[in-house]
Amino acid sequence: MEPFLLFLADWWWAAPTAAAIGGAVYAGVTTRSRRARRLEVDAARHEERLAYQALVEAKARLRHARSNALAARAEEPSPLLGAVLPTTPAAIEARRQLSEAKRAERAASLALRATRTRIKAAQAHYSAASRADPLPIDRLTSAHDAINARWMEYETDPALALAFPQMLDSRHPATLAFFRAQREAGRLRPTQRDRVTPQQYVEYRAAVHELATALEAAERQAGVFGAPRAQIRRGPDRDALGRPQ
Repeated sequence: MEPFLLFLADWWWAAPTAAAIGGAVYAGVTTRSRRARRLEVDAARHEERLAYQALVEAKARLRHARSNALAARAEEPSPLLGAVLPTTPAAIEARRQLSEAKRAERAASLALRATRTRIKAAQAHYSAASRADPLPIDRLTSAHDAINARWMEYETDPALALAFPQMLDSRHPATLAFFRAQREAGRLRPTQRDRVTPQQYVEYRAAVHELATALEAAERQAGVFGAPRAQIRRGPDRDALGRPQ
């Protein structure tokens, strides 16, 4: 038998095996890519599950509060003819708890409705996105980087540091709140974007949003308003830029 035929006889199984391995690798990459692009949709569904659970719990608390209010009302003494119905401290507290339970149940119901709206928006965005568009986690990390870069300007630009020293001083509550939010967002930032779970994405997104809010609050407290920062670097009269007094 020819050497080439002998080789084929000995290694005939290698080609199908290699093809199977290659197909599995491709399928794994494709699945991870699809999952990464659907992350916002999956995160919205995760939020819906949490909101539904919160609504169920709120309804249970409402039923309990109604039961307590009825029991407290039954224990109130009967009024005399023409007299005002006496109210005991227990009945007052039961009615207060019932009112709070009603508000919490309504808030939970609205929160669930909002999550379902976010699911529709996320699905529409996923359907309209192309493979060239950045992944949801990449958009979020880019927003995180932009916030950090915005704050770093106060540390690296002498004009900004002189104009707004409060932005670097943790003795101010708003600045300290920003530093804490910055640390929390850094802690929750994922290191492997293809392994981010919906829960991790939701927590990280909330931390980035809190970071942006904290930076805006710190800037507002420091008096960062008026002219653009580019004008501060060119050295205009800083008193006209809203410098803290």
